[in-house]
Amino acid sequence: MRITATIVAALLVSPGWPALADESTFLRTLDGDWIGEGSVRLRTHRDPISVSCDFTSTGEGSELSLDGRCRALSVFSRNISANLAAQGSSYSGVYVGAGTGQAGLKGTRNGQAINLTVTWARTVNGDREARMTLEKLNQNAMRLTTVDRDPETGRNVTTSTITLQLK
Repeated sequence: MRITATIVAALLVSPGWPALADESTFLRTLDGDWIGEGSVRLRTHRDPISVSCDFTSTGEGSELSLDGRCRALSVFSRNISANLAAQGSSYSGVYVGAGTGQAGLKGTRNGQAINLTVTWARTVNGDREARMTLEKLNQNAMRLTTVDRDPETGRNVTTSTITLQLK
């Protein structure tokens, strides 16, 4: 029996089959202690606040954990964590840090970026969804970005951008 290349390709990208790209190799590049700065909007209509953050990231096998803390002068200090697992080409997991409780994460990796849909535990900025991207910029840098829709204008607003460097 002859199996065509098209059938083989379809089987390899089907749910439950390993991803063509080895996600564990990519996730290991995110290992380490990270420090950086950025800005956070507590709501889409508010001005951004400058923050400084530090994270520890561990990529083991098909899983990634990211634990850290962001601070903004005396305005706020917040613990942040994300746990992701890759299954095939899909990622899923949980995020804690927006002050709404545990949020769900689902998405895929495209090149050096993991693009995720965030489902908040309760309504934030008029709905329960936002987008989050974890992007590897180079060997020693990554950026975390969250984008949400402004309920008044319907426009997408970057609610956080944090650029991190390996310590």
